[in-house]
Amino acid sequence: MFAGAMNALAGGGSFVSLPALIAVGVPPVLANTSSTVALFPGGLASAWAYRSGLQPVGGVPLRALPATTLCGGLVGAVLLLRTSAVAFTFVLPWLLLAASIALMFGRRIGDALRARWHIHANAVLAVQFALGIYGGYFGGAVGIMMIAMWGLLDKCDVQRLNAPRTLLVSAANIVAVLAFILAGAVRWPETLTMLAGAIIGGYGGACIGRRAPPRVTRAITLLATSCITVAFFVKTYAPSLLHR
Repeated sequence: MFAGAMNALAGGGSFVSLPALIAVGVPPVLANTSSTVALFPGGLASAWAYRSGLQPVGGVPLRALPATTLCGGLVGAVLLLRTSAVAFTFVLPWLLLAASIALMFGRRIGDALRARWHIHANAVLAVQFALGIYGGYFGGAVGIMMIAMWGLLDKCDVQRLNAPRTLLVSAANIVAVLAFILAGAVRWPETLTMLAGAIIGGYGGACIGRRAPPRVTRAITLLATSCITVAFFVKTYAPSLLHR
């Protein structure tokens, strides 16, 4: 429920769901695929709750963005399925760190870039494809990355971008979910339990997001993501350092 609510409010739900699955014994790659499947319906619930706010982003028609994101999501999912457990375990802390930086500084980075550059709509589609790949492969904080990128089009109200953000994060995940299911890369008992909670949390989080103070939700999200990122670095690299 907390992971679904985090995705609806500020992004980063995988920071909760992925460690939870690993903690109960699911291998890292399967934990990532299962987390994506478990959080997907919650993302759809959030998108449905935000549906009245759907509108074009800058000068880019909304219908063009989901198609581009879908293609990127498929590429990312295939890459993940071809990644070994050892390689994913090694790279996971760095993926979490990248997502944490996006959550912490995404808006500032967007503002700084917007002050210097203004990009064309076609470039947005290219970057959106790359974000779709990231979303299908891992996806942590991908919604925040999208908002930072959209800021290069024009000065947008972040609250107004929540609706297209939830829709496009779901678009990145839908083909990944199908690919993971068809490949048999999902641990269903754990996934179904988490899925039920994520739907409730996703819809409830979207409803809360319309009223909750942004600073409060942001502070809670950043605290959780920072602690989990540090924990994964310690778990992955501390044993080898101590051994040396």
